[in-house]
Amino acid sequence: MRNEKITGVRSVDFKIISIGHGVVNWNGPTNLQGEDGKTVDNHTMPKLRGYSNLSGKVKDTGYKYRKEPTDIDFEKTPLYISQNCVRHHLFKAQAFDLHYADRKNIKKVLASITGLVRGYVVPASQNKRTSPLLLEDFVDQLGNGNFEQFGQAGVRDSSSFYSKTTFGDTKYLSYGSISIEQLQFISLDKKFDREAMEIKEGEGDEVAKLIEEYIISIDTQDRSPQATFHENCVRNGTIFEEGENGILLNDDAVAVLIDETLYMLNELSIRQAKSYMYIDEVIVDYNDSTQMMRIKQDESSVNSTPNTKYAHYFYAKEK
Repeated sequence: MRNEKITGVRSVDFKIISIGHGVVNWNGPTNLQGEDGKTVDNHTMPKLRGYSNLSGKVKDTGYKYRKEPTDIDFEKTPLYISQNCVRHHLFKAQAFDLHYADRKNIKKVLASITGLVRGYVVPASQNKRTSPLLLEDFVDQLGNGNFEQFGQAGVRDSSSFYSKTTFGDTKYLSYGSISIEQLQFISLDKKFDREAMEIKEGEGDEVAKLIEEYIISIDTQDRSPQATFHENCVRNGTIFEEGENGILLNDDAVAVLIDETLYMLNELSIRQAKSYMYIDEVIVDYNDSTQMMRIKQDESSVNSTPNTKYAHYFYAKEK
């Protein structure tokens, strides 16, 4: 049984600082208490971390009173942009391509930034690729929120009035991580319920070549990325060395995909109507320790460049 100690860069973690103005991720209409004490649903609320529209007061009948629109503490319940929203805009160019994915063309999805980094699920075939990219919500640090009342021009009745919780300048903080284990191996086997695509006899090498060609096409440093198909890829440290069909990426291929993901992240901007957000700074840590997201605890301990090789979690075993 092969049981080598796993050493090297286990994940590429990063701290993200972004700035902007206004709300780019709305939560929609929210039931609140109007001036007359009645519940109204004409107030639009942005996403606020930990916010509840319930005041805590309860009637004898069990009715829970709503808060008033101005009853918000932006320090306790800060504005945020959900990680789902950020992921959508990060991979916006291919955001709708998965609607057209099926058994016949799934290899095109796999040989793309969506297939290799964003991850996917194809309900019809149950093929899936778990994303190696973890992103946290982008949480505002400034708290420049305010209440605004609006009215439709030319209409005077009460139904024409509505309100919003709006924001001025924003500054968001977030963290993320790319898992080397999930990035370097692509399963093409049903055995452990993580088959990225169903392959026919002899098709594995063809899929690996497609992936390798894609990674070469986005390489900006003339490296030697390789994607290699094996019929028995085994996770290091397993008891029975039970492997599966899959594709292993070498260190250069992993490095190219990491560089591309970080480039896309640095270039990210979101514009929604009158509001916007863009990335101001990304601080990267090539984390070779066993401490997850150490950049959160001690920014002085980070490695801004990879000082060691990437950790190898899988190996090819002859049957």
